[in-house]
Amino acid sequence: MSRSPKFTQQLQPQISGINPYVPGKPISELKRELNLVRVSKLASNENPLGASQKAKTAVQELIIDIASYPDGSAFELKKALASFLAVSDKQVSVGNGSNELLELVARIFAGKGDEIIFSQYAFAVYPISAQVVGATSVCVPALNWGHDLEAMLAAITEKTKVIYIANPNNPTGTLISVSEWEAFISQVPEHIIVVLDEAYFEFVQTGKTVNGLDYLAEYDNLLVSRTFSKAYGLASLRVGYMVGGEELIGYIEKVRMPFNVNQFAQVAAIAALNDPQFVKTVVSNNQAGMAQLTSFCQGLKLSFIPSYGNFVCIQVGPKALEINQALLALGVIVRPVSNYGLDEYLRVSIGSPKENQHFMDALTSILSQNQAGNNANH
Repeated sequence: MSRSPKFTQQLQPQISGINPYVPGKPISELKRELNLVRVSKLASNENPLGASQKAKTAVQELIIDIASYPDGSAFELKKALASFLAVSDKQVSVGNGSNELLELVARIFAGKGDEIIFSQYAFAVYPISAQVVGATSVCVPALNWGHDLEAMLAAITEKTKVIYIANPNNPTGTLISVSEWEAFISQVPEHIIVVLDEAYFEFVQTGKTVNGLDYLAEYDNLLVSRTFSKAYGLASLRVGYMVGGEELIGYIEKVRMPFNVNQFAQVAAIAALNDPQFVKTVVSNNQAGMAQLTSFCQGLKLSFIPSYGNFVCIQVGPKALEINQALLALGVIVRPVSNYGLDEYLRVSIGSPKENQHFMDALTSILSQNQAGNNANH
């Protein structure tokens, strides 16, 4: 039985206007809803190769200790990350996915009356983080589907506290050049926190983009976030990390809840760091899958946004939501991005060759039927 709201007077005013982040539909849910046997999920930028066998083995060996709390400080994971990244362990904080750390930055450094800057078409967690703390969101219009760093500089005011930048960007997959980044970061006032979100960093070919870690020594106001959810295939375990100067990381450690990263996530992440060959295989599969999907789009004369992540936004036209429903009926889960203002696009994660083919066959069938219907109406 539905009841009328009782606690609106107690609710903080900024909370009522928040639109929650909606994750991709689970495979089990679609199978249950439509009684399907075969489902390909290409909606959540998950790793089609799963996780490293080393990571799986580490979790299996720890299952006997399931009743114990994890290390609240994540000492061994921070130590492993510090060694892997060539930084001090005091420069590393870990989170329940990188999302938690992105949100913590807003909580620590911004509040009512402050401003948080991010780009149009950028990750939905940025405006949500701003709303939660009562800060004002400053959304800067995109340039060629990506960050207009000059315009973001121009948007800075005395109220600006945090700037979020995703590179590569989700959901568009665009990339910032080294020259653009260096011109930007050198002009940001040193008291403003810049968060460089590098969740898809591993998918970019070496030398083509900024490595945020290279700039930490020069810019004390820079924080770099990364995740084990994508290239490492540990999305279900929820583990991400943030790197920065000792002062900023110290503040994050003050607010970060103990046990925020469970013990299975900690040991799996350490094992994953020790399996670089697996990541190379993942990246190779991603490059082949990206070529497979973009060649398909070119063959059908479908526009797409060139992407450096493990996904691609494909323009399917004003009936994008209808096409999405038709894809679901054929057992293919992709991601509508109308919530980002990309009403004619669907974001498609790179899957296995078979999953990619499933999507391509399904979309070809749907578009052919639509074309036939249009011809019949004429």
